[in-house]
Amino acid sequence: MQTQLIESNPNVMMGKPVVAGTRITVELILEKLAAGETIDQLLEAHPRLTKQAIQAASEFAERANEMPNAFSVI
Repeated sequence: MQTQLIESNPNVMMGKPVVAGTRITVELILEKLAAGETIDQLLEAHPRLTKQAIQAASEFAERANEMPNAFSVI
């Protein structure tokens, strides 16, 4: 996983995991994908996103789900 693409900072989006350098949360990406939005639609709606960042968000969520106590806010 490209962990450098996902970061958490208590001063950005209240510490929620975001795509590095943006305020786009992993949560938002997952919600939009779950609602049926395609990767291309996400990229069009959020020009700062990349396919790699969307993949990293999905992988981050998968890993966080496997180890629910492993993630902490910096």
